[in-house]
Amino acid sequence: MSHSSLKTVAPREPCLPPYQAVLAETDWGSLQTAFGNGECLPEVLARLLEPDPKVQVTALSELSELVGHQNSIYEATAPVAMYVAGILTHPAAMTLRPYRNVPIRATLLNWLLSTAYDASDETVDRIKSYCPGLLTPGTLVADFRDLRPILYRAVAPFLQDGHEDVREAAVLAALILAEHPALAEHRDHLAVHARRVLDTSSDDPNRRVAWKVLEAWGHDVTDIEPFQEEPWDCGPHSDGRGALEPPF
Repeated sequence: MSHSSLKTVAPREPCLPPYQAVLAETDWGSLQTAFGNGECLPEVLARLLEPDPKVQVTALSELSELVGHQNSIYEATAPVAMYVAGILTHPAAMTLRPYRNVPIRATLLNWLLSTAYDASDETVDRIKSYCPGLLTPGTLVADFRDLRPILYRAVAPFLQDGHEDVREAAVLAALILAEHPALAEHRDHLAVHARRVLDTSSDDPNRRVAWKVLEAWGHDVTDIEPFQEEPWDCGPHSDGRGALEPPF
């Protein structure tokens, strides 16, 4: 599955392809990463399904560098995100991280959140003056943003997950993905989840994302003290890229 085929499919058929198809049909060697082509990506992606959580988390850390280095979108970012979204329901996603008792699924969702944030409205607004053609149809960022309805469908089933970390990661990812106009009908429902994050989360970056999204969607957030602005390149998730590095 080539990058160009993903671009063609996304607007017409918002359905997530099987992760096996993404892995087998993508011409990884033809896609740009932060450090050359994506020939190594199939091996890295395959390690996400290993039973050892340390192997899984290390693979995610490598992916963050290869297709998310300096909070940028690369040619390989879209198919990697499709693969990660596709394995959210895989049994390997329920492996527990040592010392945290948190399913790897939460880490996968946080990775998707971080990647989506790199192409979010907030991020784009901050950098578009430096990159005038950032959202021109056919550009990497524009094409990735077209995938948001597909990624949302993969994330939405976990909005009421029984594990708090999985649930919160899914909510934050869904809030960012739902900036896509085609997902506007879900925003009232998501606003309830966002309020729950604000009321119960102990993670300030996550609460900041929920607050900003509610404000952008026109909800009254005057009862909540505004959050201090974070650096533009700081991810909004509770399991930051630095936390993906060993020790686990």
